[in-house]
Amino acid sequence: MNTQLILSGPTKDFESIKKLSLEGYEYWEARELMPLLGYDKWENFKKIIEKAKEACLMSNQLIEDHFPGVRKMVSLGSESIRKIEDYRLSRYACYLIAQNGDPRKSEIATAQTYFAIQTRKQEIFEQLSYQQKRLLIREDVRKQNKKLFSTARKAGVSNFGRFNNYGYLGLYGLSVKEIKEKKKIGSNDILDRAGATELAANLFRITQTDDKIVKNNIIGEQPANEIHFIVGRKVRDVISDIGGTMPEELVPEEHIRQLKDKERKLLKEKKKV
Repeated sequence: MNTQLILSGPTKDFESIKKLSLEGYEYWEARELMPLLGYDKWENFKKIIEKAKEACLMSNQLIEDHFPGVRKMVSLGSESIRKIEDYRLSRYACYLIAQNGDPRKSEIATAQTYFAIQTRKQEIFEQLSYQQKRLLIREDVRKQNKKLFSTARKAGVSNFGRFNNYGYLGLYGLSVKEIKEKKKIGSNDILDRAGATELAANLFRITQTDDKIVKNNIIGEQPANEIHFIVGRKVRDVISDIGGTMPEELVPEEHIRQLKDKERKLLKEKKKV
């Protein structure tokens, strides 16, 4: 099943500012979303957020789940900083904001289409079987890993095996070789034998490392390796804090290649019916 949205034009901006929480939930920061929807004043955009909150309440959803408020520090220049109000918006919250925005703005029309499609995409994903979800997450991990390696290369990384190992050391507390030995997966790629939960933890490690290298303007192979380790360890700490199973303790599953073969056979059988 193809649930991929082909992004072009302004919709790429919505995707580029999407973030992941430490728990693995995606969100958008309201102040980053604001200009993409054609608003330049927080006071005006806040009114749209309040309307969206009302719509959320009317749909029997908890506002706190979709519009958690946050305070963050911003620099005002001259070494002075102050706290400002912001929100971590769920995909559904963004959808409601777009629906309640000024319809005369072309940016709102674009956002309505984007978040409607993406919300439907999420609904479809939630209806998938466990194995179908695993296939989709594995493909997402592959794409994000490719992006991370490109970012690492620009930062000066040349030994990608070592760079990769640092990330695994942080997340698993073990080297790649030790992980494979513990899980008894031979020469198989760790991620090809990982279940959905393990893949999700690695996806967070990968995307956050990429973001950290870019935002911190990391230059040099060793600094990049260290960032990869630190991010991996942070993800491990979160898993520990919420009482989750450590990734090295998760049981390996059948190879992703075998799973793909099974899905192809099922698809062929369905077409014959």
